Amino acid sequence: MYLIPIAWLYVAIMMALAEATNPQGTLLGAFFTLLLYGLLPLGILMYVLGGPARKRAKKESEAQAQTHTHSPSAAQPNEGAEAAAGTETSGIAPVREK
Repeated sequence: MYLIPIAWLYVAIMMALAEATNPQGTLLGAFFTLLLYGLLPLGILMYVLGGPARKRAKKESEAQAQTHTHSPSAAQPNEGAEAAAGTETSGIAPVREK
């Protein structure tokens, strides 16, 4: 999958090198050659081609988060239950043993 982007980056680097070493070329021209012919199109291409993988990972993480919230082990003990007798008036918080 990464063969074409690596090859494109190699070509862009060679173009920038040729621009920099040419007697009429400049380092600024080499920089913009590398940026506009290499990194910018490559970044756009990798972002577009990575879309399905990002969507798949998002669905998997949402599904995993949903299973964790609905599992009985994730529920708090005594969730929704009334307080134990005597804890409201004593002012001392009950200690829960592990």
